[in-house]
Amino acid sequence: ETKVPRGPAPRPADGRPDLSGVWFPSPDLEPEITPFQPWAAAETKKRASSAGDDPRALCLPTGVPRMHALDLAKFIQTPTLVVVLVEYNVPGVRQIFLDGRTHPPNLQPSWQGHSIAHWENDTLVVDTIGFNDRGWLDGSRPQTEQLHVIERFRRIDLGQMELEITIDDPGAYTKPWKIRRRLHLAPGE
Repeated sequence: ETKVPRGPAPRPADGRPDLSGVWFPSPDLEPEITPFQPWAAAETKKRASSAGDDPRALCLPTGVPRMHALDLAKFIQTPTLVVVLVEYNVPGVRQIFLDGRTHPPNLQPSWQGHSIAHWENDTLVVDTIGFNDRGWLDGSRPQTEQLHVIERFRRIDLGQMELEITIDDPGAYTKPWKIRRRLHLAPGE
């Protein structure tokens, strides 16, 4: 097991925390009961017995919420863009725009969706829409093209980052729900 480095979070000249680094995820720290719609609960149960249908098993992308459960991810932060390189994913690159743009109209659904972000104090808030319905969320849970994900990244110190993911998909769930993880810096990975 890699020792997590200690010390203050690095901050570039703009004073914001720098999220750059290779991060390894933890399990969900405070699991919530998933507010399934009946069809989504049935689909999750069906998928639990057919692991070979998992997009990961077919070398397809993991998707945004699930990448934080399973994969090493390298964050590269600039003032206007965060690039995330995911070890497993194909495509393994995600762009998070920090330049003030909005989501474009008429997005074509994709595995990674379209991500824009802004800072709320020391927390990077990432808003992603435009997903396809082919991805799986944690635990074989389905998603629809209505999926809207809000990620809140807060670098606690040099070696730890808090992550709260809000899943809002009225096509599959009766209300939004959250996943909470602690990401650990993985130097040398």
